[in-house]
Order: sequence, then C-alpha cells, then structure tokens
Amino acid sequence: MDWVYLIGRALFGLIFVGSGVGHFVQLPGMARYADSKKVPAAKATVAVTGLMLLAGGLSVILGVYMEIGLWLLVFFLLSAAFTMHDFWTVNDPMQKMVEQAMFMKNLSMAGAALILYWVIRTYGYGPMSLGHPMGG
Repeated sequence: MDWVYLIGRALFGLIFVGSGVGHFVQLPGMARYADSKKVPAAKATVAVTGLMLLAGGLSVILGVYMEIGLWLLVFFLLSAAFTMHDFWTVNDPMQKMVEQAMFMKNLSMAGAALILYWVIRTYGYGPMSLGHPMGG
C-alpha cells in the first residue's frame, strides 16, 4: 500500500504547487484582488504566500522537511480562509455561496494537512522520502 501513500501525497501537494506558480504568473491580478480584501502589502503578500505554497507543496510531494511544509500550508490555508473567503461579509447570494465553498475547502485542506502531519510524526515519513533519516 506504499504506492497509495505516495500517490496521495503527490495529489495533495500538486494543488499547492500549481497555486504557488499561479501566484507568480498572475501576480498583478492576484495583488489587486488581495488589495480589495484589505490585505496589507498585497503584492508582497501574494509573492510570499506563493513561496509558501510552492515550498509546502514540494515538501509534501518529495517528502522533504514535510513538518515545515505542512505548517506552511496550514498557516496559509487558515489565514486565506478567513481573509480572502470571508463569505459572511458578502451580500450577493451567488458570490456568498462561492466564497463559503472556498472557505470550507480551505478548512478541509488544512485539516488534511494536519492529519498528514500527525501521520508522519507518529509513523515516520514513509517511503520515497528524501532528506530524512526515516525516509527511504
């Protein structure tokens, strides 16, 4: 069943790598959106969170320093949920529904990252992990 763990890690990490790349490819537009949500230093914040997403996603996929990578993802997901997807402030019913779905997605992914953190702290990094004595 090692392959299930590896595939799961790759699938989980891939969305963060893609999103991190998107933060840089779409930096001006994402910075404008972050600014509209009153994020301080929006352009710098988008760049920093892009790095967090890339580092976190790659750490999960490669199995390198996953504890750090997972905490980066948890911090990003929870802060983005409450700042970027504040559905409780939205008046338009359709937009409110979209923001609520995104909010819940971020919470559930943060939960998955915390579960993965618990698994590696309890059982080790598992197969195909680089840069860790338990990896292999």
